[in-house]
Amino acid sequence: MSSLAQKLSEIVGAAFEEQGLPRELGDVRVSDRPDLAQFQCNGAMAAAKVAKKNPREVAQGVVDTLNSHAEFEKIEIAGPGFINLNVTDEFLQNHLKSVAQDERLSVLRMGGETVMLDYGGPNIAKPMHVGHLRASIIGDSLRRICKFGGYNALGDVHMGDWGTPMGMIISELEERGALGQPLTMDDLEEIYPKAAAACKEDEARMERARDATRKLQDGDPEYRSAWQQFIDVSIDGMKKNFDALGVHFDLWEGEASVHELIAPMADDLKAKGVAVESEGALVIEVEEKDDKKEMPPLILYKSDGAVMYGTTDLATIVDRVQKYNPAKILYVVDQRQGLHFEQVFRAARKGGLVSDATELTHAGFGTMNGQDGKPFKTRAGGVMRLEDLIAMGIEKAQARLNEADLAADMNEQERGTIAHKVAIAAIKFADLSNNRISDYVFDLDQMTAFEGKTGPYLLYQAVRIKSLLRKAADQGADVGDAFVIQDQDRALALLLTELPDHFVLALKNYTPHVLCDYAFKLAQAFSSFYASCHILSEEDAALRGSRLALCDLVQKQLALILGLLGIAVPERM
Repeated sequence: MSSLAQKLSEIVGAAFEEQGLPRELGDVRVSDRPDLAQFQCNGAMAAAKVAKKNPREVAQGVVDTLNSHAEFEKIEIAGPGFINLNVTDEFLQNHLKSVAQDERLSVLRMGGETVMLDYGGPNIAKPMHVGHLRASIIGDSLRRICKFGGYNALGDVHMGDWGTPMGMIISELEERGALGQPLTMDDLEEIYPKAAAACKEDEARMERARDATRKLQDGDPEYRSAWQQFIDVSIDGMKKNFDALGVHFDLWEGEASVHELIAPMADDLKAKGVAVESEGALVIEVEEKDDKKEMPPLILYKSDGAVMYGTTDLATIVDRVQKYNPAKILYVVDQRQGLHFEQVFRAARKGGLVSDATELTHAGFGTMNGQDGKPFKTRAGGVMRLEDLIAMGIEKAQARLNEADLAADMNEQERGTIAHKVAIAAIKFADLSNNRISDYVFDLDQMTAFEGKTGPYLLYQAVRIKSLLRKAADQGADVGDAFVIQDQDRALALLLTELPDHFVLALKNYTPHVLCDYAFKLAQAFSSFYASCHILSEEDAALRGSRLALCDLVQKQLALILGLLGIAVPERM
């Protein structure tokens, strides 16, 4: 199965091949001018250079071949050599029937290898805040997209759990005589800032924190026991936030999990001559001749013997290769970390830690800003906790439901569940509908609206179709198993053939916004179709069944896409 454009590309590609031209020049895509044609092929311009002919002459040869194909209702040459194509309703109807019968809605599996996604990245002993939102939402959506694409997709939270902050907390607890006593997340939230401030002001305190860090990393039993408690308490808090967001992780690993791999890795890199001494530090030179900007070396060990983020990131690559042998490792991290990941990737390849075939990608993203255009803060100017942001979203969603008189017949618990789904749809769609590398403005009023390009609008349309299909079933009106395309149905019918194309783009480029754009376009097309066509009131049974089948296919595509975005669709609203 494939999209209609992909099927047409096969036919037109074969026609180019018959002319002695490269098959790939027959690529067909949805027309930029739907008023002129449904599909277009622009390959004649490139083919003209190969054939050393006029583009229109090349196009005419292809068209002459295509004229014998029953799939086309219209074939025309436009402008310098564009080939415009319309398909017959019969061909469109048969394609839609095959899509409707396919549980994957004609989206092909792309591969079966393992893909590891590194996203989330919260720190132990600190509350999660809005800075974790984009990594979590984008990373989880990409995991879902990769998984649906056929990959064994594994999401790793990759916690910060092993640096000097752990020593700061341990030394602070020792100062208080509280090391080993039970702790809550509230305790850790109070302790860490005080410990960090004390270390900043007093070099002796900082040295005690460094000493505690060294002892922890060397395996001191008392310190390890206290540290494990920090982790357990922190993960409980993280899971509450991630569960509220509907974000999933397969692995709950931190930097500490690769500590034992660092020394042998460094020894191996030294033996290969990849890691070298420099001013008392151990570094890997990653600069290349054609670099247009400075590329500092990656530091494995500082002169005092401390390891850096780059060290643990390299050791994590070693661990992932040993355990999972991934074909791809994808890092969903703020794009401002681009230099760091370029250093890590170059060092990993230079040291032979990954094969040349292993893809290492930094899928960076922009910042979430307030309406002042600056990174989002609380009204008091502080960093907002993630749970507070989610609570704000739910409160606003409840108000929106009241304004729209939705979920009015539900009890308080059901309304609360619906409000939560609307809030998460609003927050996720507002983020994912932007190209991930772009900054965007977090505007709760706008993103929770039931009109416009928002998550709540898509939920409303999906729920509306579910309601329509339930009503049809109650009336004994069946969803048809065949399609009967009329003029009013054609635009929606053609749009429903495009899903595989958008999915491939989203998977290939790690861009969920492509699916958001298509889902919004689909919801708008359904709204126009619903307004202009008789559906339940259609007297012709075959046409009524066909239109219900179109509604059913829209609902299935919206549910699939929203699921890939991590958005749950309620049964009613």
